[in-house]
Amino acid sequence: MPQDPEAALARLLEVMARLRHPETGCPWDQEQDFPTIAPYTIEEAYEVEEAIASGDPARLLDELGDLLFQVVYHARMAEERGWFAFGEVAGAIADKMIRRHPHVFGEEEARTTDQQNAAWEVQKAAERVARAEGGTLAGIPVGLPALTRAAKLTKRAGRVGFDWPDAASVLDKLEEEAAELRAELKEHAKDADPAALRDEVGDLLFVLANLARKLDLDPEECLRGANRKFVRRFGYIEQYLVSEGKTPADTDLSRMEDLWLAAKRAERRKA
Repeated sequence: MPQDPEAALARLLEVMARLRHPETGCPWDQEQDFPTIAPYTIEEAYEVEEAIASGDPARLLDELGDLLFQVVYHARMAEERGWFAFGEVAGAIADKMIRRHPHVFGEEEARTTDQQNAAWEVQKAAERVARAEGGTLAGIPVGLPALTRAAKLTKRAGRVGFDWPDAASVLDKLEEEAAELRAELKEHAKDADPAALRDEVGDLLFVLANLARKLDLDPEECLRGANRKFVRRFGYIEQYLVSEGKTPADTDLSRMEDLWLAAKRAERRKA
């Protein structure tokens, strides 16, 4: 049943205030601060994405509530420190959206999507200058998922001409990085330097993130899809082995690879 949004938000803010009350609140909530809550905020954002992928409106409603609670949580902790309150958070984002959409809230003419994207980047660049954030790559959060940040870093660099010309060129670079990793493994065999391996694998992942970008794909979404596929196919293996009274631990790799291929064939038949 629809609820009045102002009343519902006021109730949520009161719930948060009571949870954080220094005398009568919840001991766990009283102990939290920005660093301890931040991982939950990130997790909730991903759970919203999963709810969207599920197509379940009830699940999406629940996860959006969890994410909103995270915003309320951070705003409450900021208010306790005298920094700002939830009203300032809501007001600041409303002001920002109005500022970045003069064609909607001002007198500018309507824009195409491409024109809006270009204007958006110009406005964000101006805001970075106002915040004294210098450099082409300034303002790309360090806390982003690494694959997403890799794609954003090179997208930003690409705007000033520092970019691969096409996806084929990125594939060439991927082969080059893979060759360097093979050389590292071959040269050192069993005593490879972990730092060197971490560096080479990082280079591979960085190039893969940019291959996704060049193909207009979100690298995080690609990897989440691959994760879901792995879980689905490995689940098929486990279920089949259960029917034989076995587990993966007492099954050889060759047999599990056969079942993996069977899972792939089953998916193709359903497609």
